[in-house]
Amino acid sequence: MWHYLENRISQHPICPVASAVSSHSVLIGSSRRAPQWDMGQSPEGPVSPSRLRRLNVSIECKRVSGLAPATVDWAFDLTKTNMQAMYEQSEWGWKDREKREEMTDDRAWYLIAWENSSVPVAFSHFRFDVECGDEVLYCYEVQLESKVRRKGLGKFLIQILQLMANSTQMKKVMLTVFKHNHGAYQFFRDALQFEIDDSSPSMSGCCGEDCSYEILSRRTKFGDSQHSHAGGHCGGCCH
Repeated sequence: MWHYLENRISQHPICPVASAVSSHSVLIGSSRRAPQWDMGQSPEGPVSPSRLRRLNVSIECKRVSGLAPATVDWAFDLTKTNMQAMYEQSEWGWKDREKREEMTDDRAWYLIAWENSSVPVAFSHFRFDVECGDEVLYCYEVQLESKVRRKGLGKFLIQILQLMANSTQMKKVMLTVFKHNHGAYQFFRDALQFEIDDSSPSMSGCCGEDCSYEILSRRTKFGDSQHSHAGGHCGGCCH
């Protein structure tokens, strides 16, 4: 199934979609009007420049195989800095080797935000996958350097993912968030209106409150009830 999805995705201009958005939004928080695009059930719309501080960033989209080794190392180090303590509070724990293998898997795609076209300051690791019979864009990571947080860049990256999910006819954008990562949980649930997915442990009746994470999702315009996978819960145990 994954190979079929990979072949179909190759027919869509994934990176040009990201480039088209970023080329109109290099100055996040500038006086220019924010670009308008169909986010597919995105009532909050694009990030409003009037609510942001100025950021001169460019966004590139590449497979992990197209990234320079130094960029991969930077992404791993940033993830470890930001997330190791969170992982160590969960049943997963933190393992350098496993995380690096996940981040360098052949299926990995990356959005990289470059400040002044030279310094990486944020990234998202995502993949196209099949979850419970639905074709989805799964966001594995959204990590920002401390100096660019709370300026709208994280939200902007997620909106690009939503745009790409719609352009490739995915049913949902999905992600996993730790319950004890209160800032991230609130960001996705409140600011970006993600919902707890049916496959999340708390919904599947497996671990419930004993599990340290939730799986969140937001449907695209192709993921309405008449298009989505017909079936009940398909989540598994968190252990």
